[in-house]
Amino acid sequence: MSRLTTLLFDVDGTLAETEEIHRQSFNRSFKQAGLDWHWSQDLYAELLAVTGGKERIRRYLASYLPDFEAPINLDEYIAGLHAAKTDIYTGTVASGDIPLRPGVRRLIDEARKAGLRLAIATTTTPVNVTALLHYNLAPESEDWFELIAAGGVVAAKKPAPDIYYYAMEKLAVRAGECLAIEDSANGLRSAQDAGLETLVTVSQYTRDHDFEGAALVLDQLGEPDSPFTVISGDVGSHTYVNVDLLQDLHARTVCFKA
Repeated sequence: MSRLTTLLFDVDGTLAETEEIHRQSFNRSFKQAGLDWHWSQDLYAELLAVTGGKERIRRYLASYLPDFEAPINLDEYIAGLHAAKTDIYTGTVASGDIPLRPGVRRLIDEARKAGLRLAIATTTTPVNVTALLHYNLAPESEDWFELIAAGGVVAAKKPAPDIYYYAMEKLAVRAGECLAIEDSANGLRSAQDAGLETLVTVSQYTRDHDFEGAALVLDQLGEPDSPFTVISGDVGSHTYVNVDLLQDLHARTVCFKA
């Protein structure tokens, strides 16, 4: 039976509640460009069905502004808007005012002490990842992860499984020894299609997503003095996610598949 060796973390919504900061950053970039576009929380929730910031802008134009007179080089125009948004976002993150979600720092520390390998598998822009880790986890925390698979390293973004296949190939691990930690239906589907068991902690914009097939769905990782709420799955006597629970979860799911 394969033992759990590797944790693969998503970033936005999983490590921290960053999506609202992304939304606000998009709106500030639009205003900076002289555009009257505004993404409300409801609209942004719909756009989150598409992964990738540039892809969301493109979907917005196609679905909500079909009469927009696009410049000749639309790809370049969208890339410029997205680059401005990224600068705004990373500047906000650098303030250190975006707290990690409950239990994230503790679990990462416990996993490192237990000898588990850590990696990130996300389709957000790499600089977004490094800014969040540096300013809101620890300045040296990039080195805690053997691999940061982010951005355009694969052709197809989540819900395609490509980013997880890429991460496992680079780490030389099999799906049966890994556990993915996600927050969205697209992330869950991406991990599942790569053969990964997945723990989901729902976030601000994903509470109503369909998480059928997840090994466990929680409202958060929890802390010893602040337990999680179980949405689906079996946690036994655990009240917060620690390495023991992850190992138990992995063992149960591997045995079930066997």
